[in-house]
Amino acid sequence: MGKLALYGGTPVIQKEELPENLFHWPIVNDAMRKAQADVLETGNMSGTDISRKFEEKFAEWHGCKYALTHCNGTASLLAAMYGVVLGPGDEVICPSITYWASCTAAMGLGATVVFCDINEKDLQIDPASFEAHITPRTKAVIVVHYMAHPADMDAIMAIARKHGIKVIEDVSHAQGGHYKGKMLGTFGDVAGMSLMSGKSFAIGEGGMLLTNDLEIYRRAVRFGHYDRISQVYSPEEFKATNVIPFGGHKFRMHQVSAAIGLEQLKKYEDEIAVIDKAMKYFWNGVKDVKGIRMIYPEDPGSDKSGWYASRFGYDPEAFDGVDNITFSKALDKEAPGFTACCNFPLHKSSVYYSVDIFGHGSPTASLYLPPGTDPEKLTGELPVASTINSRLLGEPPFKHFYPELLDRYIEAVHKVAENYKELLVEKKEDSQTGNVALTKRKA
Repeated sequence: MGKLALYGGTPVIQKEELPENLFHWPIVNDAMRKAQADVLETGNMSGTDISRKFEEKFAEWHGCKYALTHCNGTASLLAAMYGVVLGPGDEVICPSITYWASCTAAMGLGATVVFCDINEKDLQIDPASFEAHITPRTKAVIVVHYMAHPADMDAIMAIARKHGIKVIEDVSHAQGGHYKGKMLGTFGDVAGMSLMSGKSFAIGEGGMLLTNDLEIYRRAVRFGHYDRISQVYSPEEFKATNVIPFGGHKFRMHQVSAAIGLEQLKKYEDEIAVIDKAMKYFWNGVKDVKGIRMIYPEDPGSDKSGWYASRFGYDPEAFDGVDNITFSKALDKEAPGFTACCNFPLHKSSVYYSVDIFGHGSPTASLYLPPGTDPEKLTGELPVASTINSRLLGEPPFKHFYPELLDRYIEAVHKVAENYKELLVEKKEDSQTGNVALTKRKA
């Protein structure tokens, strides 16, 4: 197929040849434009009537009793933690490979984050590692449906119920996704998710909390929705507090976002079906390439809704030790859109162990733990999370189904895989002389 573009060959496809909408997201239509204009023109940005309609439709979509809009996904997850009464001295377990917003706010409630490992096969929370990290202080587990892939909810729920642990689902990467036919966000006690503009279900900025538990819903309202407290609590319950939110927070969603969300609900499933078709077409063309593997749920009725930030497995040994960063650069030069790695392993950050975040004079993570308890030791070694970044690549985020274009992306993968030996030689250009030096790449 010729010389690799990374080293001066002709790329399979140039960036200039790509349709402008190939990766563009979200897909904006006239109904969305009108919806936001109507909110702005009426000055109704800070109301709740549109947000409540959005909550009603979102809950209906999930077959859930309660939905509560938030200003962002981080706020919805914090409200979920407050909803399950996570507080001082409690521990919450979270997979180390996720975005920091999945768990970090727990420290503001006085809780300690304990990290567990993931499975390399699907990048999801490892049920065995979850159970191994449970202590008498464990109050909850945060299950992240990471990079659009559903976690093993059968195993997670069985362990949680066995130990009396609350389950919080973070669905920020997988809105509308399913596990064995049931929608994500409806398995645990409560779910929180981001709906920001980069997510599959994109409304600009915002978050959503879902639950079937009335008391969790009431607590979430009490925590950050002062103007709605009187609708879920009696005057007697709040007589002494004058409906001041217990958290002192205001998590209300901007109604432009809610209006866009209502329009997104009308077209979302059709749009992600197109994404699913495109991604599966691409994988059908590269599935036999040795050294790479699609990460996709095997259970009937499970899916990767929207394929948000999707990753696939990479075996450097199949390419004589070529690292995934170099391989991804070669792919991206042949056809733009490939990436490598995933999120930084959170358990490697001192924020969760030794940093005095709030000025208490001692590390926040151990502030309410029994004296002598080391939060870093509670997490311990996590072998998969510590090394997974070297064994992942990311697919281009196709948003439309263009078969001829996808065929060229498939060709690009085959080209790099068949010519990978070029990547064993590292080429460095001297900035002063322009001379190129060739050195054997370390395996």
